[in-house]
Order: sequence, then C-alpha cells, then structure tokens
Amino acid sequence: MSTGTEAYYRARAREYDQVYDKPERQADLARMRAWLAPVLRGRRVLEVATGTGYWTAVYADQAASVLATDASTETLAVARGRRAWPGTVRFAQADAFDLAPAVGAIGAPAGRGTDGGFDAAFAGFFWSHVPLGLLDGFLAGIAGQLDRPATLVFADNRYVAGSNHPVSRRDSEGNSYQQRRLADGSSWEVLKNFPSPAEIRARLARLAGLAAAGQDQVTVTEYRYYWTAVCALRPG
Repeated sequence: MSTGTEAYYRARAREYDQVYDKPERQADLARMRAWLAPVLRGRRVLEVATGTGYWTAVYADQAASVLATDASTETLAVARGRRAWPGTVRFAQADAFDLAPAVGAIGAPAGRGTDGGFDAAFAGFFWSHVPLGLLDGFLAGIAGQLDRPATLVFADNRYVAGSNHPVSRRDSEGNSYQQRRLADGSSWEVLKNFPSPAEIRARLARLAGLAAAGQDQVTVTEYRYYWTAVCALRPG
C-alpha cells in the first residue's frame, strides 16, 4: 500500500531535519525528547517510518533493541549515518503496511507470546500521512507484530497556522493536503491529516479492544505544535 508521500520523502531526505530547526517549536521538541526515552526504556522496539533517524537517536541508547524501518533507502541512508549506533540498533527497508517480511528477515518472531520479538512500537510523524480509510488497518498491522503485553507510541503534528503549511484542499474521504516546495524548487502535494485527540483515542481504543479509551490504556497528550499518544496492549 502507499500513502502517496513516498516520492516526496525520497526527494526531501537530505533536507528533512530542517523542520526541527523552527524556533517556535524548540520548547515542545525538548519536552518530547525528554518524554520519549523513558517510555521506551528497556523495550524491544519496532520503529515504523523511521525517516532520517531523528527520533531513533533520542531513545535508542535506552531501548533493549531497535529495528528501525522505512520504505525509503534515501532516508535510511541519512539515518544510518546520523551517529555511531549501538549494536542493539538495526535498520531495514520495509513497507509500513506490510512489516512482516522485514521482521522475518531478521529472524524476530512476531505475534503474541513469542520470545525475542518486539514489545513496543514507535511511529513518529507518519500517522498524519496515512489515508483515513487505511488507518485502522495500518495500526492493526503494527500491533500484529508485537508480543503482548506491548506498548504503542506515536508522535505527530498539530495544525498551527503560520507554523504549518496551510491546508490546500480536502478530498471526499476527509483527508487534507498541503502544497510544499523543496530546496530544488519542486512542488509537491502532500497528504497531511491533523486528527483530534478524540479521534486518536477512539482509534487506539478500538485497536485495544476497548469500548472507550480508558486512561490507563490510552493516553493522548497535546503540546502547542505536536501531540503524542501511548496505547497499552494487554494479553488476551
């Protein structure tokens, strides 16, 4: 499957991290960096849509192990060269909607009750690029690669006028789009959704098999420019 943003991020790989230089976002980013590493400390993490490895570098030293995946070889090249990585970190090209081949290739068994697989997943700034009609399936696909109990962790953008690209249109399914321009002058239409906290909680509650998003299993936190979510998947 495709989000329609793959070619854009291949072209943007070398300039992607400039988005983290915006002065108005620095306080939020500092709080999120301080938050992420403890959430994933000691975990066997499957990271989806790793991109340039910006967030991988934040938590990798405290995780038990990391398999960082992305569909783009261009962004993975940036991620691999970002820093000297510990031996517990591996990178692999993978389709975010079909993670099983990448997981199987490294010999990590997937599914509940297995030993040596993953007990956490992290997807930073990808939820917003998944078409709404594919989102529940995308979330279930990640959950299906994890042992139980497990923790799902997400981070993404809130829409703030003047800091985000304006929304240029919406389609019949409710997806929103932005027009973006890269340093080489090329112009791209990019799918970028901005879910409400209620929508995030509802989707994660369905994934966890809950009638409602209990605070002990689904937590959504809003910052000025970003949001984060943690979902606990219990055995059974």
